[in-house]
Amino acid sequence: MGIFLNPGNSGFEGIRNGIYVDKSGLIGLVNQTIDTKQKLTCISRPRRFGKSFAAQMLCAYYDKTCDSSKLFNDLEIAEKFRDTYQKHLNQYDVIYLDMTNIMGEMGNAGVVSFIRRKVTEELVSAYPGLQADEESFSATLVRAVELTGNKFIMIIDEWDAPIREMPESQKEYLGFLRSLFKSSGTTDKIFAAVYITGILPIKKDGTESAISDFWEYSMLEPGEFQAYVGFTEEDVKKLCQVYGLSFEEAKRWYDGYAFDDVASVYNPYSIMKAIIMKKFKSYWRMSAAADVLEDYIAGDYDGLFQAVLELLGGCRISVDTDGFNNDITTVRNRDDLLTLLIHLGYLAYDGKEGTVRIPNEEIKIEFSKSIREVKNTEALMRMRESHQLILDTVQMNEAAVAAQIEKIHAEMTDPLHYNSEQALRSVIQIAYYSYPDYYLKFEELPSGDGYADIVYFPKRSSPMPILVVELKWNKSAEGAIEQIRNKRYFDVLKEYGSEILLVGICYDKDRKSDKRRHACRIERL
Repeated sequence: MGIFLNPGNSGFEGIRNGIYVDKSGLIGLVNQTIDTKQKLTCISRPRRFGKSFAAQMLCAYYDKTCDSSKLFNDLEIAEKFRDTYQKHLNQYDVIYLDMTNIMGEMGNAGVVSFIRRKVTEELVSAYPGLQADEESFSATLVRAVELTGNKFIMIIDEWDAPIREMPESQKEYLGFLRSLFKSSGTTDKIFAAVYITGILPIKKDGTESAISDFWEYSMLEPGEFQAYVGFTEEDVKKLCQVYGLSFEEAKRWYDGYAFDDVASVYNPYSIMKAIIMKKFKSYWRMSAAADVLEDYIAGDYDGLFQAVLELLGGCRISVDTDGFNNDITTVRNRDDLLTLLIHLGYLAYDGKEGTVRIPNEEIKIEFSKSIREVKNTEALMRMRESHQLILDTVQMNEAAVAAQIEKIHAEMTDPLHYNSEQALRSVIQIAYYSYPDYYLKFEELPSGDGYADIVYFPKRSSPMPILVVELKWNKSAEGAIEQIRNKRYFDVLKEYGSEILLVGICYDKDRKSDKRRHACRIERL
């Protein structure tokens, strides 16, 4: 048992000993590719979406130096994939490369020479009769297969880390991968299957053709792996029931990603943190990409600032993902940046509509932080206006609230050119986008005899009152207040002991003059 060759099952054993969600069905999909033309699998996911957990699970399953039956016999792989479960369980030599750890340990050695030396050393130690080829790593692997009669399963975690973080090593690293995976004859001799994970899909330009033979599954097109991108709704319901958490709150905070056959996908890292900490909050750990995002927002790159405001307001933004080159540095326009944010997990993608949106409360808070950090005149102005709007609402300054809503509606005419309550809802959300400083937001909150349009619920540290907002199109603000009272939208909120303000906002379009008329009515309950 080594570090790079046959690392054993202790990593997965530790995972199973903790809070565990069964994602072993992924193994069944990889088993189907063994010794086929689809044997090369590339999975790209954002950070915190369980890529490393999956890699350790695969190591435990395939590694022939250990017996992992007790770790898998009660899991989905044993039940759903009975025909291949025993056939491949602990039957292979596994080469496992955690590229992030390798980059931290290699010192002055190059990444490729470090990998060659370490894997070769462990191979020779495991098989003393093996004659290593000092000139060719691939030849050494071929000799190992001939000696043992057993092909390798290769697993590379964060395969793209050297490309993202060590661009000076890119050419040599890609040449190394080419030597392993580009020649079908050599690849077929050495590997039964290869599974690599990364943050971004394989780069589109010719310099990375070294791994162009891989079958790719990304946040844009997860294919048959979509149930294993994150936690499903069923997974989260079970966890909330076992650990006594509110499923509705978990959904509001961490749901929002969706695919063709999986309607709700949750961020696994944040769910686990919420269970351990017994608290719902943003556990999104900001990456270097956040700094890049702030830079683009600050410069209002290709209209990005306006797009972020619309996204914070709950709007969906059209995006063309085809032109993206799959790297962080080559961002040519707003579409490229939005596509990058999909792969990084900041945006959820709807492939049928070709649109993106902010998936949940956790990510919305991170976008709001980015807005606050940028040094941009318009950003600062919008922030001041939003904070002032909240204060005007709390102080029951109806005229000021109506005027600001009318101003935002006028400025958002192009993206919100239609006339409806949904359009007004988007305008409201954009106008109040700085709410996370004071409030949590609930939309369509069940209460009384119906659903309140928007409820801003004060954080524990905030002295603000609860705001129950009802929106009306071509009706009066007084009518909105009356509806709140008649349907008793505030009933569920009374137990919290906070002051409650009823806020009715309406928009009536004068069809003769084509003018927008906004009105606001605020009453204290």
